[in-house]
Amino acid sequence: MSLTLSIDGERWRQHLLTTVAQHPGIIPVAKGNGYGFTVARLARRAQWLDEHAAETGARLDVLAIGTYDEVEQAASRYDGDLLVLTPWRPFGPALRLDGRTATRVVHTVSRAADLAQLRERDPGARFVLEQLTSMRRHGMSRRELATAAEALEADSGRSGLRGVAMHLPLNTTSHLGEVSRLINDVVASGLPTRTVFVSHLTHAELAQLATSYPDFTVRPRIGTALWLGDRGALTVTATVLDVHDVERGETFGYRGRTAPKGGHIVVVSGGTAHGIGLEAPTGDQSLKARAATLARGGMDAVGFVRSPFSIDGKQRLFAEPPHMQASLLFVPSGARVPRIGEEIDVRVRFTATCFDRVVID
Repeated sequence: MSLTLSIDGERWRQHLLTTVAQHPGIIPVAKGNGYGFTVARLARRAQWLDEHAAETGARLDVLAIGTYDEVEQAASRYDGDLLVLTPWRPFGPALRLDGRTATRVVHTVSRAADLAQLRERDPGARFVLEQLTSMRRHGMSRRELATAAEALEADSGRSGLRGVAMHLPLNTTSHLGEVSRLINDVVASGLPTRTVFVSHLTHAELAQLATSYPDFTVRPRIGTALWLGDRGALTVTATVLDVHDVERGETFGYRGRTAPKGGHIVVVSGGTAHGIGLEAPTGDQSLKARAATLARGGMDAVGFVRSPFSIDGKQRLFAEPPHMQASLLFVPSGARVPRIGEEIDVRVRFTATCFDRVVID
């Protein structure tokens, strides 16, 4: 009676091993909801991958996590260093790290003022400097990197610098031009490092960077392509909890809607608490995408919205907006009605979904 993620264990594990072997210096990313698996489970899997270094040819000495609040979840399940992707600030949970794990943390620093405060608070702190990319989310400009380099040179005995981080945007034709400019800025800044941490680069782009900058160590941070790269190994199902016949005009649900025609209300597990029915903006600005958004809005007004739940390969409509832990679907007369207890398929956005159960075969 759950929203369940089932994993073909052998196939998934082989994909993980292959991906690690193909990306020297890979830093797995486990953050947020852990791509649907949870941060804790991915931390354990990262430890497993490190233990298979003889097979992949790659040690996993660093795991990237999203925030300081996730440190303890990962630290108890993974033995290596923990790179926190959210930039360090002189307030909040960054200042409350457990002493047993603080020495394993690698901070991300995105402002010169924060660099000075971090090193004052913790002279032994290890960190990466984040560059400002076209994302314009966090990061230092070329001038700010140069300022940081001067500060580190003045106290080179305790630098703590582990490299420069670049968080790149999605959906661009190629990142190589921007990355080349950013690396040139690192060289010009005078920073005492030749290690860069990058995101969202293709295998071909990483190979090209290795050729173009042989004196640099490029370490790719990879989350989606690692954990979710073989979708065929992952199956999401919901349980049919109840089925009710309805005639045209009969009321149902929280909002007292009326059935547009005869059929069945099928109650299935999975609701807003799991992320079902919650949709983030896609960023697609095409006319087709905008038209689809308008169409969904119009359908919602009369209660006809396509759900992510499928019965016999056909996506069924929500009868009304999802409840917290269950959803009501409308199945018209003439279509097969699933039996109570049957499992049906669900299409989800893994990064926005929390599962009741994760089952690895």
